Amino acid sequence: MPALYIGHGAPMLLEDALWTSQLRSIAADIPRPKAILMVSAHWESEPITLSATGAHTPLVYDFSGFDRKFYEMTYNSPDATALASLVASLMPDTEPIHSSNRGLDHGAWVPLRVMYPDADIPVLQMSMPTEDPVKLMELGRRLAPLREQGVLVVGSGFMTHGLRYLREWSPDAQAPGWSSDFDMWAAEALARGDVDTLSKFKELAPGMPYAHPTVEHFTPLFVALGAGTTADAAPKTLIDGYFMGLSKRSILVA
Repeated sequence: MPALYIGHGAPMLLEDALWTSQLRSIAADIPRPKAILMVSAHWESEPITLSATGAHTPLVYDFSGFDRKFYEMTYNSPDATALASLVASLMPDTEPIHSSNRGLDHGAWVPLRVMYPDADIPVLQMSMPTEDPVKLMELGRRLAPLREQGVLVVGSGFMTHGLRYLREWSPDAQAPGWSSDFDMWAAEALARGDVDTLSKFKELAPGMPYAHPTVEHFTPLFVALGAGTTADAAPKTLIDGYFMGLSKRSILVA
C-alpha cells in the first residue's frame, strides 16, 4: 500500500468536476485499503491523539460561510478500534497514544467522500503533534509498517495555502508568483527525492512566507514521506495545477 500526500481543499471542492475526478482516479489506481489513517492540517495537537474509533464517527465542520448542505453531510465509516490498537502498538513507550471523542475534520472527510464514497472502510485520524519536518518524518517511519497491513496513510494539506494573500477568489484564478514559485521549487525537490532541502522550506523555498504564512498545510507531506519505503526516493505526482491560485499538487510515496 502506498502513502499519499493530498490537497484536501475546502468543502466547495466537492463540486469541482476536475478535482473530484482526479481524486477518484487516485482511489481507482491504488489497491483498495483495508483501513485509512489520516493526518490532517486541521488537527495540530500534542501529544499524539487519535480520533473517535466507533462506527459512524462524527464529522467536524471546521469551516464557516458555506452553503448549509455542507454542514449536513455525513461520512458513516465503520468501527476503527482495531486500527487504533495497531497504531498504538507502533509507538514507543515514551510516547503513548492518547484517545479522544473528536470526529473527522474536513481535511479528512472531504477527500474521502470523493475517493471512497461508500464510507465502507474504517477511518482513523491522528493529530499532528509538531511542525518539525524531521520529527514528522520519524513519525511517518513508525507508521510505515501499517502499509504492510493494507492501511493507507494519508497526509492531508495543500501545497500552497496563502489564503490571506489571494486577490482573485475564482477557481481558475492565475496562480500568484509566490504560489507557483513555491510549487515548482517543491516539485523539483520532490523529483530529486531531496528531503533535506524540503525540510528547510522555511529558509530555502521561494514564495515564503506567503505560500505558507502558517505551515500546517505543508507539513503533513513529511509524514507521508517518512512512511515511504525509502524516504529519499522520488515520489510520483498524481495531481498538479491550481485552484484559486493555490497549488493542489498531490503525490504518491511508494
